[in-house]
Amino acid sequence: MDIVVLLAVAALAAVGGVVAGFIARGMWASQAIKAAQEKQARIIAEARAQQKELILQAKDEQVRLQREAEDEARARRAELANLERRLLQRDEQLDQRGDMLEQRDRKLLERERELETQREQLAKARLDHQAALERVSQMSPEEAKQVLIESVRAEAEHDAVRVARAIERSAREQAEEKARDIVVTAIQRVMSDHTAEMTVSVVPLPSEEMKGRIIGREGRNIRALEQATGIDLIIDDTPESVLISGFDPVRREVARLALTKLMQDGRIHPGRIEEIVAKARADVDLVIRQAGESAAYDTGIPGLPPEIIKLLGRLKYRTSYGQNVLKHVVETARLAASIAGEVGADIQIAKMGGLLHDIGKAVDHEVEGGHAGIGAQIAQKHDLPKKVVNAIAAHHQEVEYACIEAPIVQIADAISASRPGARGESAETYVKRLEDLQAIANSFAGVEKSFAVQAGREVRILVRPDAIDDLASMRLARDIVRKIEESLTYPGQIKVTVIRETRAVEYAK
Repeated sequence: MDIVVLLAVAALAAVGGVVAGFIARGMWASQAIKAAQEKQARIIAEARAQQKELILQAKDEQVRLQREAEDEARARRAELANLERRLLQRDEQLDQRGDMLEQRDRKLLERERELETQREQLAKARLDHQAALERVSQMSPEEAKQVLIESVRAEAEHDAVRVARAIERSAREQAEEKARDIVVTAIQRVMSDHTAEMTVSVVPLPSEEMKGRIIGREGRNIRALEQATGIDLIIDDTPESVLISGFDPVRREVARLALTKLMQDGRIHPGRIEEIVAKARADVDLVIRQAGESAAYDTGIPGLPPEIIKLLGRLKYRTSYGQNVLKHVVETARLAASIAGEVGADIQIAKMGGLLHDIGKAVDHEVEGGHAGIGAQIAQKHDLPKKVVNAIAAHHQEVEYACIEAPIVQIADAISASRPGARGESAETYVKRLEDLQAIANSFAGVEKSFAVQAGREVRILVRPDAIDDLASMRLARDIVRKIEESLTYPGQIKVTVIRETRAVEYAK
């Protein structure tokens, strides 16, 4: 019973709880719906407020954009107005400039017409003036033109000579001191004191009996000696001496040495002659090589080809105007090196060019041509520097200078050859050179007298003052110098002095 009651109570309680739950759920849902409605109303109110605010902002932005568009339109209209105003002003300026150009054209046309009128008047006046001049001078226009041309030419020549004289004087004043210092320094550094020597071509005999032994039976000894040496022996012309004649100085030295040894030995026959000549030739070849090596060593030029050394040594037996050529080239090399050092040129090239400038003289009796060209060919054959080849070829001005060292070698050659005591010449050659100098000077018009002085180093010329003025005397000196250079061969240089003297002579009676 109690259980049923408990069950009934429990069932009632459960039903009550369900009913109470439905009631509570209904109340909660009602409250939720009410809260949702309130939230909805609030959201709608906020949206409406935001909508109103956005509408106001959009209206403000629209107003701002309209205002900016109106401002921009106003600015564009103002700019267009200014541009239109400038265009109008430019059109006005162009119109004014066109008017000015038209006025200028009119003035130019008027000026041109005036100038044409003036030209016609001047032409007419010139013709009238020319006709008047022709009547006064009794000369045609061509003759008057020729006279004017001659006058202008004479005046131009006078001015040219005066300007040339001033330039020459200025250049000489500036160059003489420097050149003098360079040359003096070069000579002072070298200071060679050797004198000229001749290659011996005469062998003295101890007695006249030796002549017969040299000639031999039917002349067999002398023929054998001549064939072995390639030179000629002249015995009968001079007493107690044998004259050795030949173009090759080396062969002449071999013959001299062989003949001297034969006379010392006393055994003279063809077999002995060939043996002695062979020994003499070997001795001379040794001397030649040693002389060439010594010259190259003394001048400080190592590494020369053996053939060049041999040719250089052959110059020991060659003379020029009595001057030993080997000593001359050594001296020239030293002078060229000194001058090159003073002027900033290549010292080694100048030294080598000076040493080898006369190398062609060693074979000029065997090869056709001048010794300068022959020497240049030898140097080129042995691949010597091009500047050295040009210095050798140009030292007598047979070719153009290609480097600064070439004229330096020529200057050094002239200094060595023209210094006092360097060279000698025969009396006939000396007199002939003096006569040629005076003949060249006397061949010019206006020359009264000429005198070769200072052993032919200077020629002084007296001119007629009424025929040659001061400026013409300068031209005469240059012309004479040019003709001397073209006509004569001489060592060193020759000074030409033209003297114009005016004398006023009156007699008291």
